[in-house]
Amino acid sequence: MQFEELVDELTRRMMDGSFISGTVSQPRTKTDEVKRVKVKPVELKGELHIQFEYQFERVLKHENVTADEVHGKLEELLERFRQVNSEFTDEKVHIQLSKKRKVMWKSDKVQSRKVADLSHNRKKNYLLDEFTPYPFLVRLGVQTPDGKVKKQKHDKFRQINRFVEFIDDSLAHLPTDRPVRILDFGSGKSYLTFALYHYLRIEKGLDIRVTGLDLKKEVIEECSVIAQDLDYENLEFLVGDINDYNDETSVDMVVTLHACDVATDMALARAVKWGAKVILSVPCCQHELFNQIKSPALDVMLQHGLIKERFAALATDSIRAELLSLVGYETQLLEFIDMEHTPKNILIRAYYTGQEPSAADFTRYNEFRNLLNAEPFLEGELKDLLDK
Repeated sequence: MQFEELVDELTRRMMDGSFISGTVSQPRTKTDEVKRVKVKPVELKGELHIQFEYQFERVLKHENVTADEVHGKLEELLERFRQVNSEFTDEKVHIQLSKKRKVMWKSDKVQSRKVADLSHNRKKNYLLDEFTPYPFLVRLGVQTPDGKVKKQKHDKFRQINRFVEFIDDSLAHLPTDRPVRILDFGSGKSYLTFALYHYLRIEKGLDIRVTGLDLKKEVIEECSVIAQDLDYENLEFLVGDINDYNDETSVDMVVTLHACDVATDMALARAVKWGAKVILSVPCCQHELFNQIKSPALDVMLQHGLIKERFAALATDSIRAELLSLVGYETQLLEFIDMEHTPKNILIRAYYTGQEPSAADFTRYNEFRNLLNAEPFLEGELKDLLDK
């Protein structure tokens, strides 16, 4: 079999429904950054694709290829690698390629016929792979040096990956023609701050400058040391309060995690006034509306302290989201994995679009606020923008 025939035959077999999985390995050059490539069929939006998983020294990259692209992708890989092991529904195939691209093909029939699994998510496909060592996760004690997630840190690893998903979704809203400025208010131990920096700078190669701000001096000092150890030169940590931070006039992304009560509103207002394109906020301790709400129509609920507390928190975040929408943001309230306070919490995600609100939008907001007899802190902070 000639090299060109091999590429044609593998392409045909991968697309005829008999392909189960494969591994391309043994790079021809020691300098090749890709160590091996795992291949499998997946169904996306009702169409058969072939997924190529590139395994680097520390990182995994995935690429889903359509039928008309498979031939070219295989040809490129077989030029770079010497070995292919493939499994089909009724046989296993081992292929070895010599320096001169001479093909050795060995086939073994299997005892029982298999069926290809086209599920795209047989296991959770984390953006940060759970078997790849990441220096920041090792340094923070989430992973062992060989990349295994520590037993007691699985929830933290899931939380970090969920947050990275939000960061990944935000990429389209960040500038690409200049450095990206990011502020993280209330960064705390900074697991998520380090994850944000790693994903945007290391994985995506963006030119970013990130500042983490927190009131606890000892925590800031520890995070600063870790950032230096990791050579994260554009990540800094400062001791400070949201109210006192006046060093910026324009910011691209604002992250605020667990800022207590109206501190969240202060951070949201700052973000809006800086013209932030992306806002990610996980509030906590929403006490502001608890003592304000006076609505006889809701007394069936609000007579119970526990229910009133939960309702006040939900109403607070609903008001925040609506106010952000009224000043030009596309806003969503999303579920976030949060170990610090409750098993699951709410994340406010807002992208600036500049869309003008309608009179009906203002009416809807005013009716809800008046129903509660509330005077939201954030509304006062954004009054100048809301009155335009």
